[in-house]
Amino acid sequence: MEPGERIQDEERSRFPAAFVAGLVVIAIIAGIVVLLSHFVKTPQQTVAAPLPFGATEQVYAPQIHFQDLRLSQSDNLINQQFTYIAGIISNDGPRPVAAVEILVEFHDPFKQVILKDTLRPIHRSDAPLKVGEQREFNLAIDQGLPTTWDQQNPAIHITGLVLP
Repeated sequence: MEPGERIQDEERSRFPAAFVAGLVVIAIIAGIVVLLSHFVKTPQQTVAAPLPFGATEQVYAPQIHFQDLRLSQSDNLINQQFTYIAGIISNDGPRPVAAVEILVEFHDPFKQVILKDTLRPIHRSDAPLKVGEQREFNLAIDQGLPTTWDQQNPAIHITGLVLP
């Protein structure tokens, strides 16, 4: 056997080992992706069911007030815009509130809704908002405000309440 043939035989014998190693690495990566897809929640999985808003909740809703609204915007590294709404929520009624869901609507100069989102300033997992209590909140909308926005604070409508 000549020296050139020996090198080719060695290269051929190494090729299947490298190929198998590559397949193993790809299989490991695919397995990790599959596992993460089962354990990491996507935005669709984190959307909670709407809070109740029956007759009792509708009667109580006017007792919940929002003050000192402040808006800000920021961009992340991939140039996505976010709008933040901060303020104070107060419970001026006779019952504690375990969760609140609101519809936030931004308008254009013609009073048409140009952006809306449903948010929760108080979640069931938070401490209830006690009678007479005020609490700061900071909510994020995962998009920027359209250029046609009228520069006014958004309209806030309570769409769900949990009263323990």
